Amino acid sequence: MLPRAIAVGIDTVLDRTVAPGYTRIGPAIRRHLSTWPADPEPDAMKGTVVAVTGATSGLGLATAEGLARLGAEVVLVVRDTDKGARVVREIQGRLPLAELHLARCDVGDLDDVRRFADELDAEHLDVLVHNAGAMPPERTESAQGHELTMALHVLGPVLMTELLRPRLGDARVVMVTSGGMYGQRLRADDPGYLQGDYSPTTAYARSKRAQVELLPVLDQRWGGSGISVHVTHPGWADTPGVVDSLPTFHRVTGPLLRDAEGGADTTVWLAATQPVPTGGMLWHDRRPRPFHLLRRTRTGEDERAQLWDWVRAQLDLPQGP
Repeated sequence: MLPRAIAVGIDTVLDRTVAPGYTRIGPAIRRHLSTWPADPEPDAMKGTVVAVTGATSGLGLATAEGLARLGAEVVLVVRDTDKGARVVREIQGRLPLAELHLARCDVGDLDDVRRFADELDAEHLDVLVHNAGAMPPERTESAQGHELTMALHVLGPVLMTELLRPRLGDARVVMVTSGGMYGQRLRADDPGYLQGDYSPTTAYARSKRAQVELLPVLDQRWGGSGISVHVTHPGWADTPGVVDSLPTFHRVTGPLLRDAEGGADTTVWLAATQPVPTGGMLWHDRRPRPFHLLRRTRTGEDERAQLWDWVRAQLDLPQGP
């Protein structure tokens, strides 16, 4: 085993050079370094209840199955309950003893998030994973008139967590972001993407940047209730979303992409590992990562506060915790 200082150096080089660290090469190397944490115990989630949004395919499905494999009772939060029922049967075919439930919610529709929170048949949740995502090919608005990626990746998850706080207790909240956010700065001045020509990849990355920039605010807001908040990015994974939204990228990088299980590994690990990891950090391959890699994307406190003021206004949230 290499000395820890050398292992840290190798891991950092993989991360900063992006492609080697984000593809399947990253975990293939990192798993052999002394910096790689131990896997959770086989029954680490026994007796816990978790909810995973966007759980019918890709990373969400892999996360739900990974947590069920560790013994959790899993609520799959989906838009399409027919598809969700098929996924439940698929998982139970592999894990006959898995305890799985379906709940319908369109996370981008704030009214539906409110209905979901009212109707959720769970007295408590130990883990809430915000995984639902989309990259519409043209500017699209949610039912409330918000640009869809911001509604789905920021407004919906914040509102859902706020409404479920009484049932979360000492829970872990995990938001799944994207490494693409490293190329974008925060646009608190234009959260609806009303300025300039619309780009699907830029809109997606901006909303993911917003997730990361709000992490300190949300960890402070919810941490007083005992909730720890984490953000993780999966690297480059071979998922239906990548195939549909980024066909050229998928065609070029396909042989090196992680499978969905590899992309979901850190999300599952964050949900299950003990002791509870420190909240307010961005994770990739089981290690904290920097919020910024480029000087031009760095965010000031005023910009972060401006974005949070906008989020609070859209959700009608109180100022305090």
